[in-house]
Amino acid sequence: FKLYNYDEIRTPIFEKGELFHRNVNDTSDMVNKETYDFNDRNDNMLTLRPEGTAGVVRAYIENKMHAENNLQKLFYMGPIFRYERPQKGRQRQFHQFGIEALGSSNPLLDAEVIATACALIKALGLKGIKVKINTIGDEASRNAYKEVLINHFSQYKDQLCQDCLVRLEKNPLRILDCKVDRDKDFFTSAPKISNYLTEESKNHFNKVLEALKGIAIDYEIDENLVRGLDYYTHTVFEIEVDVKDFGAQNVICAGGRYDNLVKDLDGPYTPAVGLAFGMERLLLALEFENKNIVKKQFNHLYIISLGEKANLEALKIANVCRLGGLSCEIDYQNRGIKGQFKQADRFNSRYTAILGDTELENGTINIKDNESDIQETISLVEVYPYIINALNNKNASACSSCKDKKE
Repeated sequence: FKLYNYDEIRTPIFEKGELFHRNVNDTSDMVNKETYDFNDRNDNMLTLRPEGTAGVVRAYIENKMHAENNLQKLFYMGPIFRYERPQKGRQRQFHQFGIEALGSSNPLLDAEVIATACALIKALGLKGIKVKINTIGDEASRNAYKEVLINHFSQYKDQLCQDCLVRLEKNPLRILDCKVDRDKDFFTSAPKISNYLTEESKNHFNKVLEALKGIAIDYEIDENLVRGLDYYTHTVFEIEVDVKDFGAQNVICAGGRYDNLVKDLDGPYTPAVGLAFGMERLLLALEFENKNIVKKQFNHLYIISLGEKANLEALKIANVCRLGGLSCEIDYQNRGIKGQFKQADRFNSRYTAILGDTELENGTINIKDNESDIQETISLVEVYPYIINALNNKNASACSSCKDKKE
Protein backbone atom coordinates (compact mmCIF):
# COMPACT_ATOMS: atom_id res chain seq x y z
CA PHE A 1 0.00 0.00 0.00
CA LYS A 2 2.94 2.35 0.58
CA LEU A 3 3.97 1.78 -3.04
CA TYR A 4 0.61 3.26 -4.05
CA ASN A 5 0.93 6.07 -1.47
CA TYR A 6 -1.70 4.91 1.03
CA ASP A 7 -1.39 5.96 4.69
CA GLU A 8 -2.64 3.82 7.57
CA ILE A 9 -5.77 4.73 9.51
CA ARG A 10 -7.01 2.92 12.63
CA THR A 11 -10.66 3.03 13.66
CA PRO A 12 -12.48 1.63 16.72
CA ILE A 13 -13.66 -1.95 16.88
CA PHE A 14 -17.12 -0.75 17.88
CA GLU A 15 -19.01 2.31 16.68
CA LYS A 16 -22.38 3.93 17.31
CA GLY A 17 -25.04 1.64 15.92
CA GLU A 18 -26.50 4.27 13.59
CA LEU A 19 -23.28 4.31 11.58
CA PHE A 20 -24.26 0.93 10.15
CA HIS A 21 -28.04 0.99 10.75
CA ARG A 22 -28.55 4.34 9.07
CA ASN A 23 -31.06 3.48 6.37
CA VAL A 24 -34.41 1.77 6.97
CA ASN A 25 -34.40 0.71 3.32
CA ASP A 26 -31.02 -1.04 3.59
CA THR A 27 -31.54 -4.63 2.47
CA SER A 28 -28.02 -5.98 2.87
CA ASP A 29 -27.76 -9.15 4.95
CA MET A 30 -24.75 -7.74 6.75
CA VAL A 31 -26.77 -4.84 8.22
CA ASN A 32 -30.05 -6.65 8.82
CA LYS A 33 -28.94 -10.10 9.95
CA GLU A 34 -25.26 -10.19 10.83
CA THR A 35 -24.37 -7.26 13.11
CA TYR A 36 -23.53 -7.66 16.78
CA ASP A 37 -25.45 -4.86 18.53
CA PHE A 38 -25.52 -4.04 22.24
CA ASN A 39 -26.44 -1.16 24.56
CA ASP A 40 -23.92 0.51 26.84
CA ARG A 41 -24.61 1.77 30.38
CA ASN A 42 -26.22 4.93 29.02
CA ASP A 43 -28.48 2.81 26.80
CA ASN A 44 -26.68 3.92 23.61
CA MET A 45 -26.66 1.24 20.93
CA LEU A 46 -23.18 0.22 19.84
CA THR A 47 -22.22 -2.16 17.02
CA LEU A 48 -19.11 -4.27 16.53
CA ARG A 49 -17.89 -3.22 13.11
CA PRO A 50 -19.16 -5.58 10.38
CA GLU A 51 -17.01 -3.88 7.70
CA GLY A 52 -14.26 -1.27 7.51
CA THR A 53 -15.39 1.44 5.11
CA ALA A 54 -18.09 3.14 7.21
CA GLY A 55 -15.70 3.62 10.16
CA VAL A 56 -13.03 5.13 7.90
CA VAL A 57 -15.58 7.53 6.39
CA ARG A 58 -16.85 8.52 9.86
CA ALA A 59 -13.26 9.29 10.94
CA TYR A 60 -12.66 11.17 7.67
CA ILE A 61 -15.64 13.44 8.43
CA GLU A 62 -15.01 13.90 12.16
CA ASN A 63 -11.38 14.88 11.60
CA LYS A 64 -12.33 17.20 8.72
CA MET A 65 -9.85 15.51 6.41
CA HIS A 66 -11.96 16.79 3.50
CA ALA A 67 -10.95 20.37 4.41
CA GLU A 68 -7.47 19.71 3.02
CA ASN A 69 -9.04 19.47 -0.45
CA ASN A 70 -6.65 16.65 -1.32
CA LEU A 71 -7.19 13.07 -2.37
CA GLN A 72 -6.96 11.04 0.84
CA LYS A 73 -5.60 7.52 0.26
CA LEU A 74 -5.97 5.38 3.38
CA PHE A 75 -5.46 1.72 4.28
CA TYR A 76 -6.73 -0.17 7.32
CA MET A 77 -6.64 -3.60 8.86
CA GLY A 78 -8.24 -5.23 11.86
CA PRO A 79 -10.93 -7.55 13.24
CA ILE A 80 -14.44 -7.59 11.77
CA PHE A 81 -17.54 -9.22 13.33
CA ARG A 82 -20.52 -10.81 11.58
CA TYR A 83 -23.08 -13.21 12.96
CA GLU A 84 -23.14 -15.87 10.28
CA ARG A 85 -22.66 -19.61 9.99
CA PRO A 86 -18.99 -20.36 10.70
CA GLN A 87 -17.20 -22.37 8.02
CA LYS A 88 -13.68 -22.85 6.72
CA GLY A 89 -12.24 -19.46 5.85
CA ARG A 90 -15.26 -17.65 7.30
CA GLN A 91 -15.55 -17.00 11.03
CA ARG A 92 -17.75 -14.71 13.11
CA GLN A 93 -14.66 -12.77 14.08
CA PHE A 94 -12.32 -12.43 11.14
CA HIS A 95 -9.91 -9.84 9.77
CA GLN A 96 -10.08 -7.47 6.86
CA PHE A 97 -7.55 -5.14 5.32
CA GLY A 98 -8.42 -2.68 2.65
CA ILE A 99 -7.97 0.72 1.05
CA GLU A 100 -10.17 3.78 0.67
CA ALA A 101 -9.41 6.65 -1.76
CA LEU A 102 -11.59 9.67 -0.97
CA GLY A 103 -11.87 12.89 -2.95
CA SER A 104 -11.89 12.04 -6.65
CA SER A 105 -14.42 10.79 -9.20
CA ASN A 106 -11.72 10.07 -11.78
CA PRO A 107 -12.31 6.63 -13.36
CA LEU A 108 -8.52 6.11 -13.46
CA LEU A 109 -8.68 5.89 -9.66
CA ASP A 110 -11.12 2.97 -9.92
CA ALA A 111 -8.60 1.21 -12.15
CA GLU A 112 -5.72 1.98 -9.77
CA VAL A 113 -7.60 0.51 -6.81
CA ILE A 114 -8.19 -2.70 -8.77
CA ALA A 115 -4.55 -2.70 -9.91
CA THR A 116 -3.42 -2.40 -6.28
CA ALA A 117 -5.28 -5.59 -5.37
CA CYS A 118 -4.00 -7.48 -8.42
CA ALA A 119 -0.40 -6.43 -7.68
CA LEU A 120 -0.70 -7.65 -4.10
CA ILE A 121 -2.17 -11.00 -5.16
CA LYS A 122 0.56 -11.52 -7.77
CA ALA A 123 3.28 -10.59 -5.26
CA LEU A 124 2.00 -13.34 -2.97
CA GLY A 125 2.38 -15.87 -5.78
CA LEU A 126 -1.28 -16.64 -6.47
CA LYS A 127 -2.29 -17.22 -10.09
CA GLY A 128 -5.40 -17.33 -12.21
CA ILE A 129 -6.52 -13.85 -11.17
CA LYS A 130 -9.94 -12.95 -12.56
CA VAL A 131 -11.46 -9.48 -12.16
CA LYS A 132 -15.26 -9.50 -12.38
CA ILE A 133 -16.59 -6.00 -12.87
CA ASN A 134 -19.88 -4.19 -13.39
CA THR A 135 -21.43 -0.77 -13.06
CA ILE A 136 -24.59 0.03 -11.11
CA GLY A 137 -24.53 3.57 -12.46
CA ASP A 138 -25.46 6.87 -10.88
CA GLU A 139 -28.72 7.61 -9.04
CA ALA A 140 -30.67 8.35 -12.23
CA SER A 141 -29.50 5.08 -13.79
CA ARG A 142 -30.46 3.06 -10.73
CA ASN A 143 -33.87 4.69 -10.40
CA ALA A 144 -34.72 3.87 -14.00
CA TYR A 145 -33.39 0.33 -13.61
CA LYS A 146 -35.26 -0.26 -10.34
CA GLU A 147 -38.58 0.39 -12.06
CA VAL A 148 -38.02 -2.21 -14.76
CA LEU A 149 -36.72 -4.72 -12.17
CA ILE A 150 -39.84 -4.26 -10.06
CA ASN A 151 -42.03 -4.82 -13.11
CA HIS A 152 -40.04 -7.92 -14.06
CA PHE A 153 -39.77 -9.66 -10.69
CA SER A 154 -43.33 -8.77 -9.62
CA GLN A 155 -44.52 -11.35 -12.13
CA TYR A 156 -42.70 -14.06 -10.11
CA LYS A 157 -43.53 -13.12 -6.53
CA ASP A 158 -44.74 -16.63 -5.80
CA GLN A 159 -41.29 -17.99 -6.75
CA LEU A 160 -39.10 -15.45 -4.93
CA CYS A 161 -37.44 -16.32 -1.63
CA GLN A 162 -38.51 -14.39 1.47
CA ASP A 163 -35.47 -12.13 1.38
CA CYS A 164 -36.09 -11.20 -2.24
CA LEU A 165 -39.72 -10.32 -1.51
CA VAL A 166 -38.40 -7.74 0.95
CA ARG A 167 -35.75 -6.58 -1.52
CA LEU A 168 -38.43 -6.15 -4.19
CA GLU A 169 -40.11 -3.52 -2.00
CA LYS A 170 -36.98 -1.77 -0.71
CA ASN A 171 -34.12 -2.27 -3.18
CA PRO A 172 -34.77 -4.54 -6.17
CA LEU A 173 -31.11 -4.34 -7.30
CA ARG A 174 -30.22 -6.53 -4.33
CA ILE A 175 -32.30 -9.36 -5.83
CA LEU A 176 -29.47 -9.78 -8.35
CA ASP A 177 -27.19 -10.73 -5.45
CA CYS A 178 -29.48 -13.56 -4.32
CA LYS A 179 -27.81 -16.95 -3.92
CA VAL A 180 -31.17 -18.79 -3.74
CA ASP A 181 -32.94 -17.66 -6.92
CA ARG A 182 -29.99 -16.94 -9.19
CA ASP A 183 -30.30 -20.14 -11.28
CA LYS A 184 -34.02 -19.77 -12.01
CA ASP A 185 -35.08 -18.84 -15.54
CA PHE A 186 -36.83 -15.62 -14.53
CA PHE A 187 -33.64 -14.52 -12.82
CA THR A 188 -31.35 -15.07 -15.79
CA SER A 189 -33.86 -13.35 -18.12
CA ALA A 190 -34.03 -10.20 -15.96
CA PRO A 191 -33.28 -6.86 -17.70
CA LYS A 192 -29.65 -5.71 -17.64
CA ILE A 193 -28.59 -2.38 -16.17
CA SER A 194 -26.40 -1.61 -19.20
CA ASN A 195 -29.60 -0.71 -21.08
CA TYR A 196 -30.59 1.92 -18.51
CA LEU A 197 -27.34 3.76 -17.84
CA THR A 198 -27.08 7.51 -18.29
CA GLU A 199 -24.41 8.80 -20.66
CA GLU A 200 -22.36 9.92 -17.68
CA SER A 201 -22.46 6.41 -16.17
CA LYS A 202 -21.59 4.78 -19.49
CA ASN A 203 -18.64 7.11 -19.97
CA HIS A 204 -17.32 6.48 -16.46
CA PHE A 205 -17.51 2.70 -16.86
CA ASN A 206 -15.96 2.72 -20.33
CA LYS A 207 -13.03 4.80 -19.06
CA VAL A 208 -12.48 2.34 -16.20
CA LEU A 209 -12.40 -0.55 -18.67
CA GLU A 210 -10.09 1.36 -21.00
CA ALA A 211 -7.71 2.05 -18.11
CA LEU A 212 -7.68 -1.61 -17.08
CA LYS A 213 -6.79 -2.59 -20.64
CA GLY A 214 -4.05 0.03 -20.62
CA ILE A 215 -2.39 -1.55 -17.57
CA ALA A 216 -2.90 -5.10 -18.89
CA ILE A 217 -5.48 -6.25 -16.34
CA ASP A 218 -7.91 -8.79 -17.76
CA TYR A 219 -11.53 -8.45 -16.68
CA GLU A 220 -14.92 -10.02 -17.21
CA ILE A 221 -18.11 -7.96 -17.16
CA ASP A 222 -20.73 -9.56 -14.90
CA GLU A 223 -24.02 -7.66 -15.19
CA ASN A 224 -25.52 -9.45 -12.19
CA LEU A 225 -22.73 -8.22 -9.90
CA VAL A 226 -24.13 -5.61 -7.49
CA ARG A 227 -22.17 -6.31 -4.25
CA GLY A 228 -23.71 -6.86 -0.84
CA LEU A 229 -23.80 -3.29 0.48
CA ASP A 230 -26.30 -0.62 -0.51
CA TYR A 231 -23.93 2.35 -0.59
CA TYR A 232 -22.15 1.45 -3.86
CA THR A 233 -22.39 3.60 -7.02
CA HIS A 234 -20.88 3.19 -10.49
CA THR A 235 -18.02 0.63 -10.47
CA VAL A 236 -18.31 -2.60 -8.46
CA PHE A 237 -15.94 -5.52 -8.70
CA GLU A 238 -14.81 -8.84 -7.23
CA ILE A 239 -11.44 -10.51 -7.69
CA GLU A 240 -11.17 -14.28 -7.83
CA VAL A 241 -8.15 -16.57 -7.82
CA ASP A 242 -7.85 -20.02 -9.34
CA VAL A 243 -7.01 -22.17 -6.31
CA LYS A 244 -7.40 -25.92 -6.44
CA ASP A 245 -9.79 -27.36 -3.81
CA PHE A 246 -10.64 -23.84 -2.63
CA GLY A 247 -14.32 -24.34 -3.33
CA ALA A 248 -16.82 -22.74 -5.69
CA GLN A 249 -16.43 -19.31 -4.08
CA ASN A 250 -12.96 -18.11 -5.03
CA VAL A 251 -13.49 -14.41 -4.26
CA ILE A 252 -10.79 -13.04 -1.97
CA CYS A 253 -11.19 -9.32 -2.63
CA ALA A 254 -14.07 -7.01 -3.53
CA GLY A 255 -15.01 -3.36 -3.61
CA GLY A 256 -16.30 -0.49 -5.65
CA ARG A 257 -17.13 3.19 -5.81
CA TYR A 258 -19.32 4.86 -3.16
CA ASP A 259 -19.74 8.50 -4.16
CA ASN A 260 -22.64 9.29 -1.79
CA LEU A 261 -21.57 7.65 1.48
CA VAL A 262 -19.69 10.66 2.90
CA LYS A 263 -22.71 12.87 2.23
CA ASP A 264 -25.08 10.25 3.71
CA LEU A 265 -23.04 10.42 6.94
CA ASP A 266 -23.49 14.23 7.09
CA GLY A 267 -20.21 15.13 5.44
CA PRO A 268 -19.73 17.10 2.22
CA TYR A 269 -20.22 15.39 -1.11
CA THR A 270 -17.03 13.38 -1.61
CA PRO A 271 -16.62 10.76 -4.35
CA ALA A 272 -14.68 7.70 -3.18
CA VAL A 273 -13.65 4.17 -4.12
CA GLY A 274 -12.17 1.29 -2.15
CA LEU A 275 -11.74 -2.43 -1.64
CA ALA A 276 -11.30 -5.00 1.12
CA PHE A 277 -9.57 -8.37 1.47
CA GLY A 278 -10.64 -11.11 3.85
CA MET A 279 -7.34 -11.96 5.52
CA GLU A 280 -8.23 -15.49 6.65
CA ARG A 281 -9.58 -16.31 3.21
CA LEU A 282 -6.42 -15.00 1.57
CA LEU A 283 -4.21 -17.00 3.94
CA LEU A 284 -6.30 -20.10 3.24
CA ALA A 285 -5.77 -19.63 -0.51
CA LEU A 286 -2.02 -19.36 0.07
CA GLU A 287 -2.12 -22.52 2.20
CA PHE A 288 -3.92 -24.47 -0.55
CA GLU A 289 -1.30 -23.28 -3.06
CA ASN A 290 1.59 -24.13 -0.69
CA LYS A 291 2.74 -20.50 -0.67
CA ASN A 292 4.61 -19.77 2.54
CA ILE A 293 4.83 -16.02 3.16
CA VAL A 294 6.02 -16.29 6.77
CA LYS A 295 9.69 -15.43 6.95
CA LYS A 296 11.90 -17.86 8.80
CA GLN A 297 12.80 -16.55 12.24
CA PHE A 298 16.12 -14.74 12.14
CA ASN A 299 18.43 -13.51 14.89
CA HIS A 300 21.73 -11.64 14.49
CA LEU A 301 23.36 -12.87 17.68
CA TYR A 302 22.76 -15.49 20.35
CA ILE A 303 25.04 -15.20 23.40
CA ILE A 304 25.65 -18.46 25.24
CA SER A 305 26.60 -17.53 28.82
CA LEU A 306 27.73 -19.82 31.67
CA GLY A 307 27.48 -18.54 35.25
CA GLU A 308 25.84 -15.55 36.96
CA LYS A 309 28.57 -13.04 36.11
CA ALA A 310 28.59 -14.18 32.49
CA ASN A 311 24.79 -13.92 32.37
CA LEU A 312 24.92 -10.27 33.50
CA GLU A 313 27.65 -9.44 30.98
CA ALA A 314 25.64 -11.17 28.25
CA LEU A 315 22.66 -8.96 29.08
CA LYS A 316 24.85 -5.84 28.80
CA ILE A 317 26.20 -6.91 25.41
CA ALA A 318 22.69 -7.83 24.17
CA ASN A 319 21.38 -4.42 25.25
CA VAL A 320 24.13 -2.60 23.32
CA CYS A 321 23.43 -4.70 20.23
CA ARG A 322 19.67 -4.15 20.39
CA LEU A 323 20.03 -0.39 20.82
CA GLY A 324 22.26 -0.46 17.75
CA GLY A 325 19.65 -2.26 15.64
CA LEU A 326 20.76 -5.88 15.93
CA SER A 327 18.37 -8.61 17.05
CA CYS A 328 19.94 -10.46 19.95
CA GLU A 329 18.91 -13.20 22.36
CA ILE A 330 20.31 -14.69 25.58
CA ASP A 331 19.27 -17.53 27.88
CA TYR A 332 16.84 -16.80 30.72
CA GLN A 333 16.06 -20.41 31.67
CA ASN A 334 19.42 -21.52 33.07
CA ARG A 335 20.00 -24.02 30.28
CA GLY A 336 23.30 -25.83 29.94
CA ILE A 337 25.61 -25.18 27.03
CA LYS A 338 24.00 -27.89 24.88
CA GLY A 339 20.52 -26.49 25.46
CA GLN A 340 21.69 -22.97 24.62
CA PHE A 341 23.25 -24.16 21.36
CA LYS A 342 19.87 -25.68 20.44
CA GLN A 343 18.20 -22.36 21.19
CA ALA A 344 20.68 -20.54 18.98
CA ASP A 345 19.76 -22.92 16.15
CA ARG A 346 16.05 -22.48 16.80
CA PHE A 347 16.41 -18.70 16.51
CA ASN A 348 18.35 -19.16 13.25
CA SER A 349 21.15 -17.03 14.69
CA ARG A 350 23.69 -15.66 12.26
CA TYR A 351 26.32 -15.35 15.03
CA THR A 352 26.77 -17.41 18.18
CA ALA A 353 29.00 -16.13 20.99
CA ILE A 354 30.21 -18.09 24.04
CA LEU A 355 30.98 -16.35 27.32
CA GLY A 356 32.26 -18.16 30.44
CA ASP A 357 34.48 -17.45 33.46
CA THR A 358 37.74 -17.75 31.49
CA GLU A 359 36.53 -15.31 28.84
CA LEU A 360 35.35 -12.87 31.50
CA GLU A 361 38.76 -12.87 33.18
CA ASN A 362 40.44 -12.16 29.83
CA GLY A 363 37.82 -9.60 28.76
CA THR A 364 37.17 -11.62 25.61
CA ILE A 365 34.38 -13.61 23.97
CA ASN A 366 34.37 -16.40 21.38
CA ILE A 367 32.18 -15.65 18.38
CA LYS A 368 31.25 -17.79 15.38
CA ASP A 369 29.76 -16.82 12.05
CA ASN A 370 27.29 -19.67 11.44
CA GLU A 371 27.14 -18.89 7.74
CA SER A 372 30.89 -19.10 7.05
CA ASP A 373 31.89 -21.23 10.09
CA ILE A 374 34.64 -18.69 10.88
CA GLN A 375 35.39 -18.55 14.63
CA GLU A 376 37.32 -15.78 16.37
CA THR A 377 38.10 -14.53 19.85
CA ILE A 378 37.48 -10.80 20.24
CA SER A 379 37.26 -8.21 22.99
CA LEU A 380 33.95 -7.91 24.87
CA VAL A 381 33.59 -4.30 23.76
CA GLU A 382 34.10 -5.25 20.10
CA VAL A 383 31.03 -7.51 19.73
CA TYR A 384 28.71 -4.89 18.25
CA PRO A 385 31.20 -3.25 15.83
CA TYR A 386 32.50 -6.70 14.83
CA ILE A 387 29.05 -7.85 13.65
CA ILE A 388 28.18 -4.53 12.02
CA ASN A 389 31.45 -4.46 10.06
CA ALA A 390 31.03 -8.08 8.98
CA LEU A 391 27.48 -7.45 7.75
CA ASN A 392 28.48 -4.25 5.94
CA ASN A 393 31.40 -5.99 4.24
CA LYS A 394 29.10 -8.80 3.12
CA ASN A 395 26.59 -6.32 1.66
CA ALA A 396 29.35 -4.43 -0.11
CA SER A 397 30.67 -7.69 -1.55
CA ALA A 398 27.19 -8.68 -2.75
CA CYS A 399 26.73 -5.30 -4.48
CA SER A 400 30.13 -5.66 -6.18
CA SER A 401 29.22 -9.15 -7.36
CA CYS A 402 25.94 -7.90 -8.86
CA LYS A 403 27.80 -5.09 -10.63
CA ASP A 404 30.34 -7.52 -12.07
CA LYS A 405 27.58 -9.75 -13.40
CA LYS A 406 25.85 -6.81 -15.09
CA GLU A 407 29.11 -5.74 -16.71
